[in-house]
Order: sequence, then structure tokens, then C-alpha cells
Amino acid sequence: MGNAIFCISQQEYQNFRYPKLFNPSTFQPFNFSTLQLIFMKKIIKTDKAPDPVGPYNQAIIHNDTLYASGQIALDPATGVLITDNIEAETTQVMANISAILEEAGLSFKDVVKASVFVTDINNFSRINAIYSTYFDEATAPARELVQVSALPRGGNIEISVIAAFD
Repeated sequence: MGNAIFCISQQEYQNFRYPKLFNPSTFQPFNFSTLQLIFMKKIIKTDKAPDPVGPYNQAIIHNDTLYASGQIALDPATGVLITDNIEAETTQVMANISAILEEAGLSFKDVVKASVFVTDINNFSRINAIYSTYFDEATAPARELVQVSALPRGGNIEISVIAAFD
């Protein structure tokens, strides 16, 4: 089955997303000046974050959601993995995520979910000390932090995020 592209009006899009709001008496036929393409994915790529180390993209936008691939502490300018300490690694990872979010027109305020992978769970509080500076505690995203046996290129932390457009 091939990919399909659907063209619908803004009103029809709202009716599709929020069917309880649909009112047949106010339905408007297509307004070709406001046609939208939906159900498509858009690739996000920025030189301010490292190139992927495999067959994937930095991020994908699908509908109203950005899915950012896991970021390790690669310096995008040099391609060198930052491994001075877990604080420096976490800071570089968050800088990489910030660059991807900015390229998509988003910020950390738009992040709804974060997945954190570490090679040493004993670094939990040191990672949190850096991570927490990027989010308001009252509106911080959902998150898990899990220990794994290894990460790409010998990194000690990898973070992926999901962000939503309002």
C-alpha cells in the first residue's frame, strides 16, 4: 500500500480531530484557499545538532507532534563525543535537543515526554541537576530514566523527546 496525501479544509480537519464539535448545519464545503496537507511527515534537520549516527533523522513532525531521536553528547561542530563528566554530557545532550526543537519552531516548554537512558543509574541526581534547569517543575514533561548496558559511541546518557504544537 502506498502513501496517501489528503487535502482537506481547516474546518474539516477540526471536525476530524474533534468529531464532537462537528455540526452538520454549519458545515462549509471546501474552501480551496485554506486547503491543508495533513497526515504527512516532515523531516527536521539542523546543522546545530549532530548528524545521526545511523539510518534515521534528527526528528520527524507528524500532524501536531515532533518526535526527536535520541541525542548523545556529540558536539555538532566537531563530531567529538563529550565525556568529561556526566554534567558536561547532559548539557551537550540538552543543547542538541534545544537545536532540534528550535529548528522545528518549538522549545522545551512544548516537550510532553522525555526518555532518558543512562549507563550508570548512580548519576541520577547529577543528571537531574542539569536536566531540571531546562523545564519548569510545575509543567515538566512525563519522563522515565532507565539504566542500559551501553549507548552509541560509548556515551553515558541519551535523551529523546516528544513535543507537541499548540
